[in-house]
Amino acid sequence: MKKILITGALLLTFAMGSAQVKTPQASPSASVEQTVGLTDVKIEYSRPSARGRAVYGELVPFGRLWRTGANANTTISFQDDVMIDGKTLAAGKYALYTQPKADSWDIIFYTDTNNWGLPQQWDEKKVALRTTVKPEFLNNSIETLTIAMNDLSNNYGHLQIAWEKTMVSLKVEVPTEKIATKSIEAVLAGPSASDLFGAARYYYQSDMDLKKALTWMNQAIEKTPEGKDVPFYFLRQKSLIQAKMGDKKGAIETAKQSLAASEKANNADYVKMNKDSIQEWSKK
Repeated sequence: MKKILITGALLLTFAMGSAQVKTPQASPSASVEQTVGLTDVKIEYSRPSARGRAVYGELVPFGRLWRTGANANTTISFQDDVMIDGKTLAAGKYALYTQPKADSWDIIFYTDTNNWGLPQQWDEKKVALRTTVKPEFLNNSIETLTIAMNDLSNNYGHLQIAWEKTMVSLKVEVPTEKIATKSIEAVLAGPSASDLFGAARYYYQSDMDLKKALTWMNQAIEKTPEGKDVPFYFLRQKSLIQAKMGDKKGAIETAKQSLAASEKANNADYVKMNKDSIQEWSKK
């Protein structure tokens, strides 16, 4: 009986040790993804609630740096360079810190995002951009901290931080016109050399229309900028298409060009492949 009791106690201890208690987080995490124009913006933060407490001036003291959330760094990521208050903020991920005051807020984009709350030692060199905005008074009270990109247009959005009866809004300009114009010009100019190369290789590998594949490959080669060498892998692909079409003489000539280009580029793999192919095609 004693043995049974001991065994039972050990099993109970093991079960208790391996069990995981699940309870809700005091400040649940949130992730916001928003496209502004053509630029993707992502915000990751933890959301504390007021729970009857006075927030600004007490829970979040005026004049002190604030992590702008709870737990780990609140972060914001921009896919492209953006403009804030006439200054450029490079594409990338930043910790979002703020310094709330009664009549103004400093908003800070900090390059080091691997902190739990504020950095142990603040480094001004890691401040990518700092700007000041005026807080707005809200008629309704926001119980849980909310950060989002709102009031969107093709060319800008507003980074808004709202909690209790205060909201700050920061205009973030995105390079939609630049991206769209570049895209339009690229499409209207026709496929790139890489597009043509990819299409030709696919047709070759899939045993489709080889004449069309050869045409595309020639067009890709023609798009080589003046003064630049034709890529050795372009020439290699053209030689393979020619050989598959039965033009061994043309394939050998192109392979020799690819061999010279690959030797110049010090690419041993392509040097070997071209030499092997030239030897193989010369026998037939």
